Amino acid sequence: MHLKSALLAVAFLPVFAVAQTPKTAAPTVAEAQAFMDKAETDLLALANEAGRAAWVQATFITDDTEAIAAKADERLLTRTNELVIGARRFKGMKLPPDLDRKFMLLRLNGSPTDPKLVAELTKVSTSLDGMYGKGKYCRTEAAAAGASTDGDQKNCLGIDDLDVLMAKSRDPKELQELWVGWHKISPPMREKYARLVELSNQGAREFGFRDTGELWRSGYDMTPEQFSAELERAWTQLEPLYQELHAYVRFKLIQKYGAAADRPDGMIPAHLLGNMWAQEWGNVYDIVAPTDAGSFKMYDLEAALNKQIGPVSPLEAGKKLTKYGEGFFTSLGFEPLPATFWERSQFIKPRDRDVVCHASAWNVDNDLDLRLKMCIKVNADDFTTVHHELGHNFYQRAYRKQPFFFRDGANDGFHEAIGDSIALSITPDYLKQLNLIDQIPPPEADIPLQLRTALDKIAFLPFGLLIDKWRWQVFSGQTKPEDFNRAWWELREKYQGVAPPVQRSEADFDPGAKYHIPGNVPYARYFLARVYQFQFYKAMCDASGYKGPLNRCSFYGSKEAGAKLNTMLEAGRSKPWQETLKAMTGTDHLDAGPMIEYFQPLYTWLRQQNAANKVTVGWKTESK
Repeated sequence: MHLKSALLAVAFLPVFAVAQTPKTAAPTVAEAQAFMDKAETDLLALANEAGRAAWVQATFITDDTEAIAAKADERLLTRTNELVIGARRFKGMKLPPDLDRKFMLLRLNGSPTDPKLVAELTKVSTSLDGMYGKGKYCRTEAAAAGASTDGDQKNCLGIDDLDVLMAKSRDPKELQELWVGWHKISPPMREKYARLVELSNQGAREFGFRDTGELWRSGYDMTPEQFSAELERAWTQLEPLYQELHAYVRFKLIQKYGAAADRPDGMIPAHLLGNMWAQEWGNVYDIVAPTDAGSFKMYDLEAALNKQIGPVSPLEAGKKLTKYGEGFFTSLGFEPLPATFWERSQFIKPRDRDVVCHASAWNVDNDLDLRLKMCIKVNADDFTTVHHELGHNFYQRAYRKQPFFFRDGANDGFHEAIGDSIALSITPDYLKQLNLIDQIPPPEADIPLQLRTALDKIAFLPFGLLIDKWRWQVFSGQTKPEDFNRAWWELREKYQGVAPPVQRSEADFDPGAKYHIPGNVPYARYFLARVYQFQFYKAMCDASGYKGPLNRCSFYGSKEAGAKLNTMLEAGRSKPWQETLKAMTGTDHLDAGPMIEYFQPLYTWLRQQNAANKVTVGWKTESK
C-alpha cells in the first residue's frame, strides 16, 4: 500500500473501531465536523490528482495514460469508499444544515469497496473511454462508392471528421455508409459495458441503493420517483411541440429524398437528420427552411466568422473563436479567464496523437486551473459550443471558494444550462454588435431563426430523455445484456420517432456509439438543461430590463443580468437546487413555460404548415 494511503487508513481506524463498540459514547457534532473537514481535505487532493491524470488521458490517449488515469481514479474511489463507510457513524444525528448536506452528498459517491473490484471498475471505465476516443471508421474507395467493406486504413475518420460529413452530405447512400461505419466501433464495447454495469451496481447496493440508476436519481434533492416524474411532466408539456416539428421535418425530408426518407410507420430514418445520433437537426436547416419568409435569407455565420478571424493558424483560429465566448461573460461584469486557460487548453485536434475531441470544460485543480478541451472548427456550431463550454468554466470559478462538497452546480442540469442560456443570447442583435452581420433581420425573419434554433433545442428533448431511461432500465435489470440494442431502439422509436437506416440486431451495440454511454456520463442533465436554460434566460432578460418578444432578447452587456447570474453561480451546490432556482427565476421547479413562450410563434406556424400540407402528426411503433 502507498505510504499516504496507509497513513490515511490508520488515521481512520479509530472511527471504525468506535462505531463497532457499543460502550462508546455517541458521536458529537464536533467529531462529525472534524471528520468532514478531513474528508474534504483528502478528497480535494485526490480529485485534483485524478483530474490531472484524466486530462492527460483525454488529450494523449495511450495504454500508459489510461493506466495512470485508472490508478488515480482508483485512489480517489478507494478513499471515497472509506469515508462513506466512516460517515455511517454519524447517520441519524441532528447536525447543522450545511454539515448535514455535506454528509448527504458524500453518501451519493459510493462504489465497490473490494479493492480488486475498485481497480477493475476504474480499468474498465478508462478502457471504454479510450475505445471511444480511438474509434475510427476506415473508408475505402469501395465504401465511398457504396460497397460493403471492412477496409484498409486508407481513409480513417474519427467522429469529429464524420460529424462534418454527416452535416454536409446530401447523398442518402453516403450518409448510410457513414452511419453504419461509425456504429461498427461499439460492438467490442458490449462485454466491457455489461461488466461496468455489474460493478457500478455492486457499489450502489453496498451503500443502500437498489442500483446505480437509483443512486443517480437520488442526487436531486428529491426522491428518485419524484425526479423521474419531474422529467416526464416537463416532457408532457413539450411533446406536442416536438411532434409538430417532427411532422414538418419528415415532410420536407420526403420532398428532398423521396423513398429514402418515406417510411410507412411515419418515423424518420436516423441517418438523414444531419447528425450521427439524430440528436440535433440543425444541420438539415437548408432542406427544411421555410419558403414563405419573404426576401429574408439566413445569414451565413460561418462565413462571417472566417472573414473576421482571418487567415490564421488553426490554433490561433480556435483561440479567437473562444475569445467571443469570453467576451460575452466579461460584458456581463465577469473577470477575464486566467492566462493559464490560454496556455493549457486544447483548442484543436493534434496531428500526432489520439485525443477525445468531445467538447468539455475542466477545472483541473478545483480552483483557477480552468481549461477547455475541444477540436475547434470555425463554424456556427462551434461558436455556440464555445459559449456553452465557457459557461461551465465561469461556473467552476464562481463557486471555487465554497467547501469542497459544494463546488458543483446546484444540480448537474444547472451546469449544462448556464452556457446554453448565454447561447440563447446569440441573437441577430448580439451578432450585429460583434459586427458579424450588417443589419438585424426584420420581424418576418423570426420564423426561420426560430426554426433553426428549434432544430437543435426542441429536436434534442426526447434524445436527452431516453439516454438515461435506457440506462436506468439496464442498471435495474429490466433490460438484460442480451437485449441492449432492442431496448435502445424501442426507446428511440417511442420518444424520437426515428428508426435505424438498416436492420439492427444484438450483434450491434448502438448505445456505445454515443460518447456518454462508454464514458458513463449521466445524461438526464442535458434534458434538464434544455428546460432550465429558458428559465435562466427569461430571468436574465427580465433583469436587463428587456421588453419585447422573448426570442429576440439579448442581455449581452447587461451588468444587472450578470449580477443576477453571478449570485446563482457563487452558491454552487450549497443549498437544494429548488432554492437556488427560485432565487434566480421566482419558481422552484422545472418549468417548460418559458421554453414554450420562446417558441410560441414557431409552434403556431408549424401547426399551420402541417395542416396546410395535410401532414399526419405522430408515428407508429410496434408498441402502439
